[in-house]
Amino acid sequence: MGAREQIDELAAVLAAFAPQASEVDAVARLVADALLAGRTLFTCGNGGSAADAIHLAEELIGRYRSNRRPLAAICLNADVGALTCIANDFGYDAVFARQLEGLAKPGDLLVAFSTSGGSPSILRALQVARELGVATVALLGKGGGAARDLATHAIVVPSGNSARIQEIHGLILHAICEEVEGRVA
Repeated sequence: MGAREQIDELAAVLAAFAPQASEVDAVARLVADALLAGRTLFTCGNGGSAADAIHLAEELIGRYRSNRRPLAAICLNADVGALTCIANDFGYDAVFARQLEGLAKPGDLLVAFSTSGGSPSILRALQVARELGVATVALLGKGGGAARDLATHAIVVPSGNSARIQEIHGLILHAICEEVEGRVA
């Protein structure tokens, strides 16, 4: 597929996704509320979604557009030592859940990225977060999978193409950053 076809496909997915803009705004406010209340934001994902999870956390702990105080954001897939230790000793399904068990407190927030909504490591993280009193946002695609029902808030990109889903997830994470910085600055 050439660039023109990809652009046309992305435009079609964006048009189909546009009615969810108010849900994106609500999630962005939820994230900002949690961070401004001194809560910790945890993010996680696998593969390309891991890159999105890192991207969101680093924009919050570092900076997005403006210099402002750092915000408590931790990406659970960024620590290679923890990932490999937990995967080796407890299985890959536990890599995010085990970290949440050790780090998260009631009132914190987890943002999980998954194009399929069916990754066992994501599902287990959502389940553990619920047990811990941690609110969850799942950014999904392909119908949302099982994660759709496990998350406190699910946003499902209406596409079966992982590349297009991740491109919209990038838009969502930037919308979150805009809301946060607009309220912190």
